[in-house]
Amino acid sequence: MTEPLLQLTGISRSFIAGDREFLALKNINLTINAGEMVAIIGASGSGKSTLMNLLGCLDYATAGSYKINGRETRDLDNEALAELRRDYFGFIFQRYHLLPHLSAMHNVEMPAIYSGTPEPQRHARARELLARLGLDGHLTHRPSQLSGGQQQRVSIARALMNGGEVILADEPTGALDTASGKEVMRILLELHAAGHTVILVTHDPKVAANAERIIEVSDGEILSDRRNERDTEQLSGDETPPPKNTAARRLVASLGLFKEAFNMAWVALISHRMRTLLTMLGIVIGITSVVSISAIGEGAKRYVLKDIEAIGSNTIDIYSGTSFGDSRSTAIETLVPADVAALNQLYYVDSATPVVGRNLLLRYRNIDLDAQVNGVSDLYFQVRGIKMQAGIPFSESDARRQAQVVVIDHKTRNRLFGEQVDPLGQVILVGNLPCTVIGVAAENKNLFASSKSLNVWVPYETAAGRLLGQRYLDSISVRIKDGQPSKVVEDNVNKLMLQRHGTKDFFTNNLDSVMQTVQKTSRSLALLLSLIAVISLMVGGIGVMNIMLVSVTERTREIGIRMAVGARQSDIRQQFLVEAVMVCLLGGAIGISLSYAIGYLFSVFIKEWEMIFSMGSVMTAVICSTLIGIVFGFVPARNASRLDPIEALARD
Repeated sequence: MTEPLLQLTGISRSFIAGDREFLALKNINLTINAGEMVAIIGASGSGKSTLMNLLGCLDYATAGSYKINGRETRDLDNEALAELRRDYFGFIFQRYHLLPHLSAMHNVEMPAIYSGTPEPQRHARARELLARLGLDGHLTHRPSQLSGGQQQRVSIARALMNGGEVILADEPTGALDTASGKEVMRILLELHAAGHTVILVTHDPKVAANAERIIEVSDGEILSDRRNERDTEQLSGDETPPPKNTAARRLVASLGLFKEAFNMAWVALISHRMRTLLTMLGIVIGITSVVSISAIGEGAKRYVLKDIEAIGSNTIDIYSGTSFGDSRSTAIETLVPADVAALNQLYYVDSATPVVGRNLLLRYRNIDLDAQVNGVSDLYFQVRGIKMQAGIPFSESDARRQAQVVVIDHKTRNRLFGEQVDPLGQVILVGNLPCTVIGVAAENKNLFASSKSLNVWVPYETAAGRLLGQRYLDSISVRIKDGQPSKVVEDNVNKLMLQRHGTKDFFTNNLDSVMQTVQKTSRSLALLLSLIAVISLMVGGIGVMNIMLVSVTERTREIGIRMAVGARQSDIRQQFLVEAVMVCLLGGAIGISLSYAIGYLFSVFIKEWEMIFSMGSVMTAVICSTLIGIVFGFVPARNASRLDPIEALARD
């Protein structure tokens, strides 16, 4: 004996209404064989729609057994039930349940999208079904552009898209006029004649009379189950269902579902433009803040480091005493030219130069000025990155012969000579020593090297022998060879000086440590400001979550329709996650664009330094946008995927 297609044994379905339990179905025993056309008839509230929902795996039984081709449905999980709805059943609803923002063809294709049918194949089948149902001229029309009868035919085509071995029609003519109702019934009879199992749920005896078997339900119980004699019509042409989903088509299914989710997300966003814009506002502000702060921080860091590098970031200065501010340092006279010579012998030292300095009076004609007079070697200007505005620095030969030459800074030039007099070749008194001006140092806007005092430079030998009479040094500047590790060189310099002096009567100042401090400080500051910006991102994410929760509520019926045609919970969850991520990515793109616009304006009005944008900060912004969408979109997406199909379909 052939096993029944659908078999219900002792099925009951109860609902909780307040503090009472309501039995919608009571101990239903029913078998339906393949190829039958069955009408379930009864008054409103009799339980016939609940029975149909159970048959179509939209609802579940409280008690009893329901088998489909011998397969027990209570042992199936949500994924397997969705697969049954998608590939085995075809639903035709009284209210059509078409998605209003999709064309007729796209509505018909929906079950095939969830089953992973390749796009060309499902397009061809959708066109074929709509053409057979007389809608070949309405493929691109939306439901609002179709009549009630045409919408119901689209619903029938959708039910047949994946084969529709079992057609479940809930009041298929209830919302139609007489002519449209007759046309729909003719189509259902043709489908039955083609071999489909058709189950009609109706309260109209005239509609039920088209079935070969009529089951009457009242108060959740089957009152009668009788055969009905009627004439049958033959369907013109063979009905060839599409192939069932296989493992080989899972990748195609995944890609198709992602594309569908992307399309639906885009339609949802452009349908509510103002709400979408307001939703993105928090993300836009947050991303703009993150990228701009990163760019400003990087620009400021490079500006400061450039200043440090300009005065020699690979320079180590050696001073007398234990540290800056040591009151005994003036009494220590152990730094001597021999130390400079010893340092110049080290492999990792590019050059070492002595430095002595004193405030002395400068005089030119009747102008007297106080200035810092520095006795240095000819390499000092290279070590400190001092460039010439005019003339040249003194040379090694000038130092050897204690030449009476001087290099002045631009401020000294302005005070002594003004803009009209060429200072080169002029003789000035440095203290009591007449010196010829051979060079003018360029203006130094460096943050670290700038000074309010006037500065002039003479050869160290001239300063020590003819000007100051000082044989010991105030400091020594050591330039490190390129590529040598600054910290290692500093340790070796300390070791050499300690060996020579026998005691630690000196200390070193390494500008590389200043650079590291600046970098560390800038990173800390950027992190602090970025954390503040992240707060705005979090606020924006909460806004996205709120709007998405509202969207789930507004689109509950759409979710129910998608579940009815075979969407799994993961498909619904993916769709709403994609929508949340899309909102955040659009907000992120706008935020990044605004950051670059701010950077352009910044460069127009502030010339000293600029905002530095990096690919890392842009990628961070994109990643942040995506994560915000995933994190704050997860709860709405999860809520959407957990909706009950029956309750969702009933929502207006």
